[in-house]
Amino acid sequence: MSRSTLVPGVEVVAVPGRGLAVRTAEGEFLTVRTRGTDEDALLSVLSGADAAPADEELNRVVRAFEEAGYLTDGPRRTEWPATRRAVRLLGDPALTAPLAAHLAALGAEPRTTPAAAAPGTPPDTLDDLLRDDPAAVVWCLDGPVPDGLWDAADRLPERGVAWLRCHREGWQAYVEPLAAAPGDVTSAHVRARRLAATPAHRELAAYWSGPRTSGAPVRLTGPAAAVLAALLADDLSRWATGAPGTGGLPARRRLRCVDLRALTVTERPVLPVPPVAPTPKRNG
Repeated sequence: MSRSTLVPGVEVVAVPGRGLAVRTAEGEFLTVRTRGTDEDALLSVLSGADAAPADEELNRVVRAFEEAGYLTDGPRRTEWPATRRAVRLLGDPALTAPLAAHLAALGAEPRTTPAAAAPGTPPDTLDDLLRDDPAAVVWCLDGPVPDGLWDAADRLPERGVAWLRCHREGWQAYVEPLAAAPGDVTSAHVRARRLAATPAHRELAAYWSGPRTSGAPVRLTGPAAAVLAALLADDLSRWATGAPGTGGLPARRRLRCVDLRALTVTERPVLPVPPVAPTPKRNG
Protein backbone atom coordinates (compact mmCIF):
# COMPACT_ATOMS: atom_id res chain seq x y z
CA MET A 1 0.00 0.00 0.00
CA SER A 2 1.38 3.43 -0.93
CA ARG A 3 2.19 6.15 1.58
CA SER A 4 -1.00 8.10 2.44
CA THR A 5 -2.13 10.84 4.79
CA LEU A 6 -5.42 11.86 6.31
CA VAL A 7 -7.43 14.28 4.15
CA PRO A 8 -7.67 17.87 5.42
CA GLY A 9 -10.28 18.21 8.16
CA VAL A 10 -10.08 14.57 9.30
CA GLU A 11 -8.16 13.86 12.52
CA VAL A 12 -7.54 10.88 14.79
CA VAL A 13 -7.51 11.30 18.56
CA ALA A 14 -6.54 8.88 21.33
CA VAL A 15 -9.38 8.70 23.88
CA PRO A 16 -8.24 7.63 27.37
CA GLY A 17 -9.58 4.16 28.13
CA ARG A 18 -11.45 3.89 24.80
CA GLY A 19 -8.81 3.66 22.10
CA LEU A 20 -8.81 5.74 18.91
CA ALA A 21 -11.57 7.90 17.42
CA VAL A 22 -11.87 9.72 14.11
CA ARG A 23 -13.10 13.30 13.97
CA THR A 24 -14.65 13.66 10.51
CA ALA A 25 -14.64 16.79 8.37
CA GLU A 26 -18.26 17.32 9.49
CA GLY A 27 -17.20 17.36 13.16
CA GLU A 28 -18.57 13.91 14.09
CA PHE A 29 -16.61 11.41 16.19
CA LEU A 30 -16.40 7.75 15.10
CA THR A 31 -14.83 4.92 17.11
CA VAL A 32 -11.96 3.04 15.43
CA ARG A 33 -12.03 -0.70 16.12
CA THR A 34 -8.39 -1.73 15.76
CA ARG A 35 -8.72 -5.34 17.04
CA GLY A 36 -5.35 -5.27 18.71
CA THR A 37 -3.55 -3.42 15.93
CA ASP A 38 -0.55 -1.46 17.14
CA GLU A 39 -2.06 2.02 17.54
CA ASP A 40 1.29 3.81 17.34
CA ALA A 41 2.05 2.06 14.04
CA LEU A 42 -1.40 2.98 12.74
CA LEU A 43 -0.97 6.64 13.67
CA SER A 44 2.43 6.67 11.98
CA VAL A 45 0.86 5.36 8.77
CA LEU A 46 -2.05 7.81 8.89
CA SER A 47 0.28 10.74 9.40
CA GLY A 48 2.20 9.78 6.26
CA ALA A 49 5.40 9.03 8.18
CA ASP A 50 5.41 5.37 7.12
CA ALA A 51 3.95 3.30 4.33
CA ALA A 52 1.72 0.48 5.53
CA PRO A 53 3.82 -2.57 6.47
CA ALA A 54 3.02 -6.17 5.62
CA ASP A 55 0.98 -6.64 8.80
CA GLU A 56 -2.40 -7.75 7.46
CA GLU A 57 -4.45 -6.47 10.40
CA LEU A 58 -2.87 -3.02 10.15
CA ASN A 59 -3.47 -3.00 6.41
CA ARG A 60 -7.13 -3.88 7.07
CA VAL A 61 -7.62 -0.82 9.25
CA VAL A 62 -5.79 1.46 6.80
CA ARG A 63 -7.94 0.12 3.93
CA ALA A 64 -11.05 0.94 5.99
CA PHE A 65 -9.84 4.55 6.28
CA GLU A 66 -9.22 4.63 2.54
CA GLU A 67 -12.64 3.18 1.65
CA ALA A 68 -14.31 5.74 3.93
CA GLY A 69 -12.62 8.54 1.97
CA TYR A 70 -10.41 9.65 4.84
CA LEU A 71 -7.06 9.15 3.09
CA THR A 72 -5.27 10.93 0.27
CA ASP A 73 -2.02 10.14 -1.54
CA GLY A 74 -0.52 13.36 -0.24
CA PRO A 75 -1.12 17.09 -0.18
CA ARG A 76 -2.13 18.40 -3.58
CA ARG A 77 -2.45 21.98 -4.66
CA THR A 78 -4.78 22.33 -7.59
CA GLU A 79 -3.57 25.06 -9.91
CA TRP A 80 -6.01 27.51 -11.47
CA PRO A 81 -6.05 26.53 -15.19
CA ALA A 82 -4.55 29.14 -17.52
CA THR A 83 -7.59 28.96 -19.81
CA ARG A 84 -9.87 30.07 -16.96
CA ARG A 85 -7.73 32.71 -15.27
CA ALA A 86 -9.25 35.80 -16.90
CA VAL A 87 -12.12 36.86 -14.65
CA ARG A 88 -14.00 40.10 -15.28
CA LEU A 89 -15.37 41.83 -12.16
CA LEU A 90 -18.13 44.41 -12.37
CA GLY A 91 -20.06 46.34 -9.78
CA ASP A 92 -19.44 48.02 -6.46
CA PRO A 93 -15.80 48.37 -5.30
CA ALA A 94 -16.80 47.50 -1.72
CA LEU A 95 -17.31 43.94 -3.00
CA THR A 96 -15.10 43.71 -6.07
CA ALA A 97 -11.94 44.88 -4.24
CA PRO A 98 -11.85 42.04 -1.65
CA LEU A 99 -13.01 39.57 -4.31
CA ALA A 100 -10.14 40.58 -6.61
CA ALA A 101 -7.68 40.03 -3.76
CA HIS A 102 -9.07 36.54 -3.08
CA LEU A 103 -8.98 35.56 -6.76
CA ALA A 104 -5.44 36.83 -7.30
CA ALA A 105 -4.23 34.84 -4.28
CA LEU A 106 -5.86 31.71 -5.73
CA GLY A 107 -4.12 32.11 -9.09
CA ALA A 108 -6.75 33.87 -11.21
CA GLU A 109 -6.27 37.14 -13.10
CA PRO A 110 -9.16 39.41 -12.07
CA ARG A 111 -9.89 42.50 -14.17
CA THR A 112 -12.11 45.04 -12.46
CA THR A 113 -14.49 47.17 -14.54
CA PRO A 114 -16.72 49.73 -12.80
CA ALA A 115 -20.37 49.21 -13.64
CA ALA A 116 -23.10 51.67 -12.76
CA ALA A 117 -26.19 50.04 -11.34
CA ALA A 118 -28.55 52.94 -10.77
CA PRO A 119 -32.12 52.59 -12.00
CA GLY A 120 -32.37 53.66 -15.62
CA THR A 121 -28.76 52.78 -16.41
CA PRO A 122 -28.68 50.75 -19.63
CA PRO A 123 -27.18 47.29 -19.10
CA ASP A 124 -23.99 46.25 -20.81
CA THR A 125 -24.52 44.40 -24.08
CA LEU A 126 -23.35 40.84 -24.49
CA ASP A 127 -20.52 42.01 -26.74
CA ASP A 128 -19.39 44.45 -24.03
CA LEU A 129 -19.32 41.66 -21.46
CA LEU A 130 -17.33 39.39 -23.78
CA ARG A 131 -14.69 42.01 -24.56
CA ASP A 132 -11.15 40.73 -23.84
CA ASP A 133 -12.42 37.11 -23.81
CA PRO A 134 -13.07 36.54 -20.09
CA ALA A 135 -13.48 32.97 -18.87
CA ALA A 136 -15.91 34.20 -16.21
CA VAL A 137 -17.86 37.34 -15.34
CA VAL A 138 -18.75 38.23 -11.74
CA TRP A 139 -21.15 41.11 -11.00
CA CYS A 140 -21.53 42.41 -7.44
CA LEU A 141 -24.15 44.93 -6.37
CA ASP A 142 -24.40 46.66 -3.00
CA GLY A 143 -28.16 46.99 -3.50
CA PRO A 144 -31.12 45.43 -5.35
CA VAL A 145 -30.83 44.50 -9.03
CA PRO A 146 -32.54 47.02 -11.33
CA ASP A 147 -34.93 45.54 -13.90
CA GLY A 148 -33.09 44.35 -16.98
CA LEU A 149 -29.57 45.00 -15.68
CA TRP A 150 -28.50 41.35 -15.86
CA ASP A 151 -30.49 40.28 -18.94
CA ALA A 152 -27.47 40.38 -21.28
CA ALA A 153 -25.23 38.67 -18.73
CA ASP A 154 -27.73 35.80 -18.43
CA ARG A 155 -26.69 34.78 -21.96
CA LEU A 156 -23.02 34.37 -21.05
CA PRO A 157 -23.26 30.60 -20.35
CA GLU A 158 -24.55 30.11 -23.90
CA ARG A 159 -21.21 31.53 -25.07
CA GLY A 160 -19.13 29.31 -22.80
CA VAL A 161 -18.47 32.00 -20.16
CA ALA A 162 -19.17 31.36 -16.49
CA TRP A 163 -21.60 33.81 -14.87
CA LEU A 164 -21.66 34.54 -11.12
CA ARG A 165 -23.35 37.36 -9.20
CA CYS A 166 -24.46 38.69 -5.84
CA HIS A 167 -26.56 41.59 -4.60
CA ARG A 168 -27.89 43.11 -1.38
CA GLU A 169 -31.47 43.77 -0.28
CA GLY A 170 -31.36 45.61 3.05
CA TRP A 171 -29.65 43.39 5.64
CA GLN A 172 -29.85 40.34 3.36
CA ALA A 173 -27.39 39.58 0.57
CA TYR A 174 -27.92 36.91 -2.07
CA VAL A 175 -25.15 34.85 -3.68
CA GLU A 176 -26.68 33.24 -6.75
CA PRO A 177 -25.47 29.93 -8.22
CA LEU A 178 -22.70 29.96 -10.78
CA ALA A 179 -23.99 29.35 -14.32
CA ALA A 180 -21.43 27.85 -16.68
CA ALA A 181 -23.45 26.05 -19.36
CA PRO A 182 -26.79 26.36 -21.15
CA GLY A 183 -29.53 25.15 -18.83
CA ASP A 184 -27.89 26.43 -15.64
CA VAL A 185 -29.71 28.81 -13.28
CA THR A 186 -29.65 32.44 -14.43
CA SER A 187 -30.58 35.61 -12.57
CA ALA A 188 -33.95 35.65 -14.35
CA HIS A 189 -34.61 32.12 -13.06
CA VAL A 190 -33.76 33.19 -9.50
CA ARG A 191 -36.12 36.16 -9.68
CA ALA A 192 -38.94 33.99 -11.02
CA ARG A 193 -38.40 31.33 -8.36
CA ARG A 194 -38.29 33.89 -5.55
CA LEU A 195 -41.51 35.49 -6.73
CA ALA A 196 -43.18 32.09 -6.94
CA ALA A 197 -42.04 31.12 -3.45
CA THR A 198 -43.50 34.08 -1.55
CA PRO A 199 -47.10 35.17 -0.97
CA ALA A 200 -45.77 38.75 -1.05
CA HIS A 201 -44.79 38.48 -4.72
CA ARG A 202 -46.42 41.81 -5.62
CA GLU A 203 -44.57 43.58 -2.83
CA LEU A 204 -41.26 41.94 -3.77
CA ALA A 205 -41.67 42.89 -7.43
CA ALA A 206 -42.46 46.47 -6.40
CA TYR A 207 -39.40 46.54 -4.13
CA TRP A 208 -37.17 45.45 -7.01
CA SER A 209 -38.57 47.98 -9.46
CA GLY A 210 -38.59 50.87 -6.95
CA PRO A 211 -38.81 53.58 -5.86
CA ARG A 212 -37.97 52.72 -2.24
CA THR A 213 -38.08 54.99 0.81
CA SER A 214 -35.65 54.27 3.64
CA GLY A 215 -34.09 55.97 6.63
CA ALA A 216 -30.43 55.60 7.51
CA PRO A 217 -28.81 53.50 4.79
CA VAL A 218 -27.48 50.01 5.46
CA ARG A 219 -23.68 50.12 5.38
CA LEU A 220 -21.86 47.07 4.05
CA THR A 221 -19.19 46.41 6.68
CA GLY A 222 -15.73 45.08 5.93
CA PRO A 223 -16.42 41.69 7.55
CA ALA A 224 -19.71 41.33 5.64
CA ALA A 225 -18.02 42.18 2.34
CA ALA A 226 -15.25 39.70 3.16
CA VAL A 227 -17.79 36.90 3.71
CA LEU A 228 -19.52 37.59 0.38
CA ALA A 229 -16.19 37.83 -1.46
CA ALA A 230 -15.01 34.56 0.08
CA LEU A 231 -18.18 32.73 -0.98
CA LEU A 232 -17.88 34.02 -4.54
CA ALA A 233 -14.16 33.23 -4.76
CA ASP A 234 -14.71 29.70 -3.46
CA ASP A 235 -17.48 29.01 -6.00
CA LEU A 236 -15.36 30.34 -8.84
CA SER A 237 -12.26 28.43 -7.73
CA ARG A 238 -14.15 25.14 -7.54
CA TRP A 239 -15.56 25.71 -11.01
CA ALA A 240 -12.14 26.61 -12.46
CA THR A 241 -10.21 23.73 -10.88
CA GLY A 242 -12.93 21.09 -10.90
CA ALA A 243 -12.74 20.70 -7.12
CA PRO A 244 -15.71 18.93 -5.52
CA GLY A 245 -18.43 21.06 -3.99
CA THR A 246 -19.42 21.24 -0.35
CA GLY A 247 -22.68 21.36 1.53
CA GLY A 248 -25.93 19.56 0.95
CA LEU A 249 -26.91 21.21 -2.33
CA PRO A 250 -25.14 21.21 -5.72
CA ALA A 251 -23.35 24.51 -6.25
CA ARG A 252 -25.19 25.20 -9.52
CA ARG A 253 -28.57 24.66 -7.86
CA ARG A 254 -27.93 26.60 -4.66
CA LEU A 255 -29.08 30.11 -3.72
CA ARG A 256 -27.39 31.44 -0.59
CA CYS A 257 -28.83 34.17 1.61
CA VAL A 258 -26.35 35.92 3.89
CA ASP A 259 -27.64 37.75 6.98
CA LEU A 260 -25.32 40.77 7.07
CA ARG A 261 -25.96 41.42 10.76
CA ALA A 262 -25.12 37.95 12.11
CA LEU A 263 -23.00 36.85 9.10
CA THR A 264 -24.91 33.59 8.84
CA VAL A 265 -25.52 31.76 5.55
CA THR A 266 -28.72 29.94 4.58
CA GLU A 267 -28.85 27.70 1.52
CA ARG A 268 -31.98 27.23 -0.58
CA PRO A 269 -32.44 24.97 -3.61
CA VAL A 270 -33.17 26.75 -6.90
CA LEU A 271 -33.88 25.22 -10.31
CA PRO A 272 -34.01 26.68 -13.83
CA VAL A 273 -37.41 27.84 -15.02
CA PRO A 274 -38.52 25.90 -18.09
CA PRO A 275 -39.78 27.82 -21.13
CA VAL A 276 -43.47 28.62 -20.95
CA ALA A 277 -45.51 26.64 -23.45
CA PRO A 278 -47.65 28.73 -25.82
CA THR A 279 -51.35 28.95 -25.05
CA PRO A 280 -53.28 26.43 -27.19
CA LYS A 281 -55.44 27.99 -29.87
CA ARG A 282 -59.17 27.51 -29.57
CA ASN A 283 -61.20 26.25 -32.44
CA GLY A 284 -63.56 28.91 -33.69
